[in-house]
Amino acid sequence: MNDMGQPIEILLIEDNEGDIILTKKAFERGKIRNNLSVARDGKEGLDFLFKRGEHTDAPTPDLILLDLNMPEVSGQEVLAKIKETPELCTIPVVVLTTSSSDEDIIKSYKLQASCYIKKPVDFKQFGEVIQTLQNYWFTVVKFPPKH
Repeated sequence: MNDMGQPIEILLIEDNEGDIILTKKAFERGKIRNNLSVARDGKEGLDFLFKRGEHTDAPTPDLILLDLNMPEVSGQEVLAKIKETPELCTIPVVVLTTSSSDEDIIKSYKLQASCYIKKPVDFKQFGEVIQTLQNYWFTVVKFPPKH
């Protein structure tokens, strides 16, 4: 919960249905109240963040979990758009992807990703990564105030 006692708003931008299900289950097992919204590709993620189309009433997330490898609009394109937009640039973005490419890691940090995490292939380890993320981001980190 944030300082106001409200649930944490999380946006997961992910095109892999299996990873979406695992992420939802891991957050449900956590002790932190949160609202997890899902955008199933980069274009929908941008529509959510910019409150376009069917997302006009979308909440502004406190944290974004972003996959890199998506069709049409890549995660790095989404990250660049977030960080160049004054209303969004302070939202922490966790890159959560299967890529361990040095090029992807360097580019993500140059685009101001808050952190870069390679998704484990093992389901149990994936759940543990999500639990660790949840514990870190929602019990240790102080979020910037929303505009």
